[in-house]
Amino acid sequence: MHRRHLLLAPALLAGAAPARAQGAFPSRPVNLVVAFPPGGQADVVARLAAPALERIWRQPVPISNRPGASGEIGNAFVARAAPDGHTLLMGLSFMTLVPEAARINGRTPAYTPDQLQPIALFSADPTVLVVPASSPIRSLEEFVAEARRRPGQLAYASAGNYSALHVSMVMLAQQAGLDLLHVPFQGGGPAMTALLGGQVQCMASTPSAIAPHAREGRVRPLAVFGRTRLPGLDEVPTFIERGFDGVEFYIWVGLFAPAGTPAPVLDAIRQATRAVAEDPDFRRALATAGNTLDYREGEEFRRFYEEDTARGVRVVRQLGRIE
Repeated sequence: MHRRHLLLAPALLAGAAPARAQGAFPSRPVNLVVAFPPGGQADVVARLAAPALERIWRQPVPISNRPGASGEIGNAFVARAAPDGHTLLMGLSFMTLVPEAARINGRTPAYTPDQLQPIALFSADPTVLVVPASSPIRSLEEFVAEARRRPGQLAYASAGNYSALHVSMVMLAQQAGLDLLHVPFQGGGPAMTALLGGQVQCMASTPSAIAPHAREGRVRPLAVFGRTRLPGLDEVPTFIERGFDGVEFYIWVGLFAPAGTPAPVLDAIRQATRAVAEDPDFRRALATAGNTLDYREGEEFRRFYEEDTARGVRVVRQLGRIE
């Protein structure tokens, strides 16, 4: 992972000046919370964006990692924070599924999605279905045929129950009418190790996680969970173009504030994040870290967020309680 500080051009800083001219925000350091340990996708984006925000706001933007309970602890901390813009969450897509999984398993959620106000999306990478390079399965059609021929026998690895890697495969199984065997692990890294070691036959993973293994010829990508094909994987079809219209899943990273944050503060934050997203250095650093910039804000981000949440929650509800 590359955690480099960004040098913003004077013109970029000048363009962001109106946000500071309001005077009210920020009036002190802005705490940027990540609900996972250092090194994960949300943490990487946060550490690339924070130095740029510091230059724009002329205030410190410390990263606060608050891991635990699949992100529930950090997400709840921001949901309960004062709605003044000085505590923000660099959220990961799984945040929308955690409360629903808690309810299904008879537990009161520590927060609800409506307690967090979406501000700006930085990246949205679709998961990718992969098999080991040694697998006899060479296409999506062959995968579906094999799964139907051997119900309950094709095993897939995930980062844990209700994780993004789990839910995306459940979405595929539901839409394609497949019976797949779920093998949960404690994180995406161990899940990939299991795939490479032959313990499981397939998994869904992020483009950045599979890229080095694909280049080395260790995994074979079969299909992409997004609407369009991915750069660098141009030969890999999407599920949608192969007729599986409901199979669409993204692991995204976006910035959130506590609900009730005043509109002028939200506007100031959006203006700053827009300036960061337009900076060539930030774009290059993000790409180097394995993430594709997909910047959206305001109503565009809200629509994406609500549609993505609805798809994921629907799958989790159909999946039900896991004993």
